[in-house]
Amino acid sequence: MQVRAETTRRFLLETAAQLFDERGYAGTSISDISTLSGRTSGAIYFHFANKEKLALAVVEEHFATWPELIGQAKAAEVPALDRLVLLSFIVAEAFRENVVVRAGARLWMERKAIDTELPPPFVGWIETVTELMEEARTQGTLAAGIDPGSAALSVVYAFFGLHTVSDALERRRHIESRLHNLWLLLLPALQAEPGPAALLERVGLVRDRL
Repeated sequence: MQVRAETTRRFLLETAAQLFDERGYAGTSISDISTLSGRTSGAIYFHFANKEKLALAVVEEHFATWPELIGQAKAAEVPALDRLVLLSFIVAEAFRENVVVRAGARLWMERKAIDTELPPPFVGWIETVTELMEEARTQGTLAAGIDPGSAALSVVYAFFGLHTVSDALERRRHIESRLHNLWLLLLPALQAEPGPAALLERVGLVRDRL
């Protein structure tokens, strides 16, 4: 019984995520979710007290995807800067392919319209990128004079800004190409011995093995 309930809850969450991603929070109703899912409104309310709680669940699931992706990148046996770039491509793929990730991002951007407190964004990303920058400095691959914390903040700003623009202009269809170009711009400033094309090629090979 518990397994069935969890399966139903997940199905409803993913259905809601599809509509939140396409229409936004204000443009999605419980009735819309009921129609798309084929479940009654009562069934939805059994699992989620209201639309706000459903939106919160989608955002929480969005954040819950990150630890596994971060672990996947950190486990790669390559230098820290390579792992940082690898992580960015892993996340880009998640944004493109995972509707819950996309919906969670959109809902957080629309948070002022949602009458519930949502988890704070980006904090974990800033910490993770800072750790990788500090490791790169220890390895001697980070350019002299680069402060890991400040650089991490700038990279996070650039990365998620790229996602926002790519989503608005092209629904992230070319996100990996845009990300590749962003790293060609950023890496010469970050690397102790600039070689952005070679690093991106190495990361591509690692991605092919994942």
